[in-house]
Amino acid sequence: MFRNYLKIGWRNLLKNKAYTLINIGGLALGMAVTLVIGLWVEDELTYNDHFENRSKIAQMFQSQTFNSQTGTGPAMPRPLEKALREGYADNFKYLMMSSWNFPQYLKYGEISISRTGSFMQREAPDLLELEILRGEKDGVREINSIMLAESSAEALFGKEDPIGKVVEVNNEFDMMVTAVYKDIPTNNAFDDLEFILPWDKYLAESEWVREAEDNWGNNSFQMFVQIAENTTMEKVTSTIRNVKKDLNEDTAEFNPQLMLLPMKDWHLRSNFENGKQSGGRIQYVWLFGIIGAFVLLLACINFMNLSTARSEKRAKEVGIRKSIGSQRNQLINQFLSESFLVVVFAFFVALIIVLISLNGFNDLAKKEIVFPWTSPFFWAISVVFILFTSLLSGSYPALYLSSFKPVEVLKGTFKAGRYSSLPRKILVVLQFTVSVAFIIGTVIVMQQINHAKNRPVGYDKEGLIQIPAMSEDFSGKFELMRDEFIGSNAAIEVSGSSSPTTNIWSNRSGYNWEGKPEGFQEDFAWTEVTPEYASSLNLRIVEGRDFSREFASDSNAVLINETAKKYMGVSNPIGMLLKDDDEEDPAPPMKIIGVVQDIIAQSPYEPVKQALYVFDSEENSNFYNLRLNPKQSVSQNLAIIERVFKEHFPDLPFQYDFVDQEYAVKFASEERVGRLAAIFTALAILISCLGLFGLTSFVAEQRTKEIGVRKVLGASAFNVWNMLSKDFLRLVTISCFIAIPISYYVMNGWLQDYPYRVIISWWSFALAMLGAMLITIITVSFQAIRAANANPIKSLRTE
Repeated sequence: MFRNYLKIGWRNLLKNKAYTLINIGGLALGMAVTLVIGLWVEDELTYNDHFENRSKIAQMFQSQTFNSQTGTGPAMPRPLEKALREGYADNFKYLMMSSWNFPQYLKYGEISISRTGSFMQREAPDLLELEILRGEKDGVREINSIMLAESSAEALFGKEDPIGKVVEVNNEFDMMVTAVYKDIPTNNAFDDLEFILPWDKYLAESEWVREAEDNWGNNSFQMFVQIAENTTMEKVTSTIRNVKKDLNEDTAEFNPQLMLLPMKDWHLRSNFENGKQSGGRIQYVWLFGIIGAFVLLLACINFMNLSTARSEKRAKEVGIRKSIGSQRNQLINQFLSESFLVVVFAFFVALIIVLISLNGFNDLAKKEIVFPWTSPFFWAISVVFILFTSLLSGSYPALYLSSFKPVEVLKGTFKAGRYSSLPRKILVVLQFTVSVAFIIGTVIVMQQINHAKNRPVGYDKEGLIQIPAMSEDFSGKFELMRDEFIGSNAAIEVSGSSSPTTNIWSNRSGYNWEGKPEGFQEDFAWTEVTPEYASSLNLRIVEGRDFSREFASDSNAVLINETAKKYMGVSNPIGMLLKDDDEEDPAPPMKIIGVVQDIIAQSPYEPVKQALYVFDSEENSNFYNLRLNPKQSVSQNLAIIERVFKEHFPDLPFQYDFVDQEYAVKFASEERVGRLAAIFTALAILISCLGLFGLTSFVAEQRTKEIGVRKVLGASAFNVWNMLSKDFLRLVTISCFIAIPISYYVMNGWLQDYPYRVIISWWSFALAMLGAMLITIITVSFQAIRAANANPIKSLRTE
């Protein structure tokens, strides 16, 4: 029986080729979009699935409150490790301190490369479940050992066995390779861990790290844990929540609260608001999941509309079948079989579309998604997907067509009825409501991105590059390198800084000043800079003066930004002293000599943070900031700078970043969302237009004789076009008025996550409405004009 249904369905598809192409094309596009989004969502949800013990692994976070504002982050103090190991060891299987992931220079023989890695404690290989390819798993037990990722080992040693070889790190110390581990997969929080150095080496080489052993206020480290088998994340968090607060009075005023952030939340739920989790990328997962569902719904609506529009053509078939004994359930099965056949064809076309577009999608979404050919789960889901889509798209036409009464059909008295087109109109309204909502959402996302992009940065980022200078080789050589770079005519100004221009690496508190409110809890962004910093960035001094090497007193001078002036509540800060409130070992007071313009160093969607720019008296900058010579080409400047760099640092690879490109990275996530949303919106509109095109063709075909009579009686082509177009324009207008309030509510809620946000303007809705009208007119006009220009003699002939 089913075979017979498929055979009849196949004949019907061949008989109505245009209808079949529109149906299969629309469904294929909808299914392709849904499949691609499904693969993206699966990739997001399986982030960190590489770890078998991911349900037990967590990162330590802490919340601190400054002036009623609670901030949460992963920065930890060193004393916490000792406190947890001594008093709470039963709660953990592994506890590991780690530095932040920084690029380091690795050298073997004549080969020098830059790779990112961390200093970690001995628990690292077990906690990170490293797959050891060569050497020992306990590869960082010795102070002079190093573990390399497979790609790093290949870059340094080629096909040589790296075990036992000596690698020079940052031209500072020699480390022996004790293990090579398999590269951690890309869909993973540790995918850029390209080497691991021993924590003991970190202590031995860095005095400030050793001094932080008993300093609860120095939150400069990370801590990862794997909890014990007999407990839960919630229990451990409850147990350790107040450890820092209880053990250190100096930080108790900030009400530090510890918590474990489970590995499953690192990627999707890592945002916090006032100490509480407030989502994260999970919002994008929901967003694209909803988009995928609606795009598929649009494609299914096309099928329903076209099937019911052809109802009169199938009426006699239904009448004859019923008159010779067919039951309604048999007719329903027949039409569902046809739906199933169309969906199967559409699915295979969708697979082809996905395979063709997957590389481009990966580039756009910054993913490495591979089509899951060998996954039984994927194919099982695909079967369910096909069946679900077949039912969704075919159920209404099957129920509608099988309800015809055979007597009326065969006597020729069957009429579709006054309200028979109402369901189709409702479906068209639903289609365009979704499409218009997509248009409005995409426009507002792009507005928000451009709003942040057009925000004044505070400095001139064009023609500015930064060179990392974190090796000991750079120590004490700033003035020499500055003279060399400027003397080569490749740069017109050079400065040094402890943080990159586009980020803040350090925050400080514990300062007093005249007029400071009682109980005020200060928190400043801290950057050490050389005197040329403002001039190299073209950073404007709005009050006072800049640093100067001519004034010896400037070694204890400080610049503040405009936000810091407001934050401190002072009208004339020039000459004021910032005093260290550490009574036991206070640092010399710093004199405010100037106020600089605010610069965006963190998120462009957030307010600028109050900042201190401190004189770098030791010239141990982590970055060189070079203002390129505008009179020469960029490539010419870079070639000269590289030559000068290699003359002084022949063993280090030459690296640099354009500051404008680094700043652009801050918009990458939102821009990817915007571009993907725009593409999916365009496909949703295309699918809706396919359905509208098919529906218009059937309406024109049904009214062929009416159009012929009207033309004979003197109707113009415009009159006929207007007659066929106005009904669809009316439906689209209704869609717009439904979509506008829904879109406003959803997008206004989305914008609340951004302190610096665009105000939704009326023209966003007007533009979407106008676009929907224009698209409808273009889509309908082809068939309408074709029908209007048809010869009325041919349409009125009865033979």
